[in-house]
Amino acid sequence: MEQNNYSSQPCAARAAEPVIPLPNPGEGGPVYPGNDDAQIPVIPLPNPGEGGPVYPGNDDAQIPVIPLPNPGEGGPVYPGNDSSAVPIIPLPNPGEGGPVYPGNTNNSWNVGATILPTLIGALLPGAAKVRFLNAAYNYPALRVLVGNNRFVNLLNYASASSYGQVRPGYRMVSIVGPDGYIYLQKSLPFQAGTIQTIAIINTASGMDLLQITDTCCPPGNGYSSFRIGNLAYNSGPLDVLMSDGRVVYSDLRFKEVGAFKRIMPGTYQFFYADTSMSPMPAYQDIETLDSSWLGVYPPYETFGSLYLNIVPNAIYSVYLLQSGTNRNNIQNLILMDR
Repeated sequence: MEQNNYSSQPCAARAAEPVIPLPNPGEGGPVYPGNDDAQIPVIPLPNPGEGGPVYPGNDDAQIPVIPLPNPGEGGPVYPGNDSSAVPIIPLPNPGEGGPVYPGNTNNSWNVGATILPTLIGALLPGAAKVRFLNAAYNYPALRVLVGNNRFVNLLNYASASSYGQVRPGYRMVSIVGPDGYIYLQKSLPFQAGTIQTIAIINTASGMDLLQITDTCCPPGNGYSSFRIGNLAYNSGPLDVLMSDGRVVYSDLRFKEVGAFKRIMPGTYQFFYADTSMSPMPAYQDIETLDSSWLGVYPPYETFGSLYLNIVPNAIYSVYLLQSGTNRNNIQNLILMDR
């Protein structure tokens, strides 16, 4: 999977072997070495908070883990409770995939401009599929509770959670600091069969929640879908343009998310500026940028840029987030779904 960001920042990588799915607590299933046919099953997987073998299976000589971290929390699962154990942050929720060996390697996600791939997958009957995005600048990592259930353990700034299922209806969403301080509680509607991102954003009085629909026509014929949203509280209205003069979005204001556009695979360079130019027609696809334009800056003052390699049959949501205290100090957060 190709991953792209600013040309001046390192690319993120994911080297951990995914386990799809993680067994439910108390049940057996593979946790090492991933979903290889020769893997050693763990029978059973310990319940959260309890000790038990997770490596190398049910061998008598294995090293127990005491305790196994609760879902969504970090903690050593390999090689047991040794002082040199590699922590897993976070442990995937039961039934979800994610790395459990060798954990989070040095090639961790780059905060500020990164691609977080997500498999949207199917919805359970009568559920809403939801993820949370932390766009609240100058706050610590945040916990998210939906009703009385912890949905996200700790969500750092400029990052997003995986999708999870929420029962339909009005649910109280609580945003809590690592010390237990409640920053915000708000009742939100969750409609069955919907897919959405809930952004935690800055406001003049603190923070708020912004529901963003992720429903999109599935890309086909080799095309992908693309949009940009402005979640930077310190920004003015911004135009999103390309160095060849095309304006993809015009006057994108804070809390505004542009409509999805169909985009051809290829390499693109986008710039953020304040211009008086007219946008391209809403129905027009974004076509490949001629390579001769790469590295060429438009004749306007720009506040940031995005260098992105689009792959086929993917859904890209790029969110502009605050990167400093001055006006128009912004950075990219790139979410790629399939």
